[in-house]
Amino acid sequence: MVNTAQLEKALGYEFRNRGLLVLALTHPSLAHEAGVGPLQQHNQRLEFLGDAVLQLAITAELYHKFPLFGEGPLTQARAQMVNRISLAAQGRRLKLGEYLILSRGEETTGGRVRSSTLADAFEAVIGAVFLDAGYETTGALIIRLFRDEFGELIELPNLTNPKGELQEFLQAKSPEPPHYEQVSVSGPDHVRQFECAVFHGGVELARGLGSSKKLAESAAALEALRRLKGSAPVNPAETTT
Repeated sequence: MVNTAQLEKALGYEFRNRGLLVLALTHPSLAHEAGVGPLQQHNQRLEFLGDAVLQLAITAELYHKFPLFGEGPLTQARAQMVNRISLAAQGRRLKLGEYLILSRGEETTGGRVRSSTLADAFEAVIGAVFLDAGYETTGALIIRLFRDEFGELIELPNLTNPKGELQEFLQAKSPEPPHYEQVSVSGPDHVRQFECAVFHGGVELARGLGSSKKLAESAAALEALRRLKGSAPVNPAETTT
């Protein structure tokens, strides 16, 4: 059996049933190895399970941390956090490639470093933790691992359209879209500061500042959303449309 002690240490979780972890590390190619046969178990079922657990944990975290935002931005943020690139990065961080159980053919063609293989193995490991410990432990482990890449989620990842979010919110009550006006611009050419206001129904909702008109409008949209929904502030400084 594979020695998984260092992997468990890196993962921050010690398995009660280490067979689950070994199964999570077993690549499907092994079922096609000469002399092994199609009855060889591998990690695809655990990968399927782990994908669902990952989606749930990240979705719940985004839902609770960002009550200001609707389905669209939250879906974008989840896609930014849970994708093949980010999952492969998690696999590399845990050095999963060193522990994979591969066929000879997969070994000789670079299976230990292949991004898709590492992403699949990471999902399978999450599925194994879920079966071994349940959702509460697994969800906490997922959030802890993802903090290394996304921090404490003070800001919503990949929020690219706050103006669209504001329009969606307002048009749920009125067909009239918001409109934006530049209020002022100050500073020398290389450090311009723009101030823009957003209006709806003839009423000014909020103002925002930015190093471009685009950024100032986005900041105004975020401020309007805060006021309309009564949410705690977030930092709009790097938000673009």
